[in-house]
Amino acid sequence: MTENLQKTVAIVTGASSGIGRAIAKNLAAAGSNVVLVARRKQRLNDLATEIEKANGQALPVVADLTSNDEAIRVVNETIEKFGTLDILVNAAGVMLNGDSIETPVKDWDAMVNINLRGLMYLTKAALPHLKESAEKSDRKVSDVVNISSVAGRFAASQVAIYSATKFAVTAATEAWRQEYTRQHVRFTVIEPGKTATELFDHRVGENEAFEKMFGKVEELQADDIANTVHFIVTSPRRMAINEVVIRPTDQA
Repeated sequence: MTENLQKTVAIVTGASSGIGRAIAKNLAAAGSNVVLVARRKQRLNDLATEIEKANGQALPVVADLTSNDEAIRVVNETIEKFGTLDILVNAAGVMLNGDSIETPVKDWDAMVNINLRGLMYLTKAALPHLKESAEKSDRKVSDVVNISSVAGRFAASQVAIYSATKFAVTAATEAWRQEYTRQHVRFTVIEPGKTATELFDHRVGENEAFEKMFGKVEELQADDIANTVHFIVTSPRRMAINEVVIRPTDQA
């Protein structure tokens, strides 16, 4: 393990698969105590076991972050277990795109609730502890990294509500950055392009729709995003990386 995240505590949402899982493993390998948050208990337990076998420390917490009470519980359990919170990575998300007349409203609600409300609730619950960590920890800085999407920069046909949630994440991250930067809580938004995760499996036809728009591309891997998060949170205190756009080389 490297020493740069020793004694830190990180919450990672969406940790049961894809980008969230890769980020959690990366931070744990760097020495952080990682709180794994998602709704699939067995996957979280399996990941916690994997991290602990590699001499890391992980706390699996099953939670539905569309509930503010659940978000508060996640933070409370983190503080009860580890006593502090240094890093929050909001990586949970769902993508249910399609024809706007045919798409059920419940799918739109799911994207708003998971992609935006869950991120809002957990960030709000975590902020007092992140501020305290920035004041008292050896690092003298804390980090919030929000995983958005290139769909949060450019809208596209049949992606209206997904894009709306990701535009909101990007905007909220920048507003929070301005609000807390002088208190040394760094906010970063990462906007990946096509990445090989379960996101494109949430609805039949997502991959086909992407290929129709952009053509076939060599996808990013979840570890590419995890390595970017690692770089962000291990940067010197004087250095705040506000926004990162990552696309596959082949993606126009």
